[in-house]
Amino acid sequence: MQQVNQKTGLARRVLVTVAGVALCVLGIALLVLPGPGLLLVLAGLVLLANEYPWARRMTGPVRKRATQAAEQSVASPVRTSATALCGLALIGAGLAWILVPALPLGGVATGSSLILSGIVVLVLLVYSYRRFHHGSNKPRGDQERTTMN
Repeated sequence: MQQVNQKTGLARRVLVTVAGVALCVLGIALLVLPGPGLLLVLAGLVLLANEYPWARRMTGPVRKRATQAAEQSVASPVRTSATALCGLALIGAGLAWILVPALPLGGVATGSSLILSGIVVLVLLVYSYRRFHHGSNKPRGDQERTTMN
């Protein structure tokens, strides 16, 4: 019975390690390519933190940087608009790569990954906006406009 538990534990550790490293490697690649790189690095580290203390120590700083990046992405209307346009451009590029297979690396695989990246960017933008904007566009009691009759 103990031998079965050891095999199960080893299999779990190998699976967690392979999945965590794969997410980290993909995230690192997406730091320079279009996509949610820092988010995937964080996801990989969180997964690895279940098995390795070094990953647990690294999770905090990466989470802090990811939070800072999310806050900066909605710091001004220009940044918010630019991020939204990037997400829409990724979706448009993905559609082009699907519809025009003659493009370099054209096809469904490339196009669908671009579309998925664009959707993730837009979802994260909405999340970041709702989390960090704190209703700053709503008038406060001392800032309400008075209308003249």
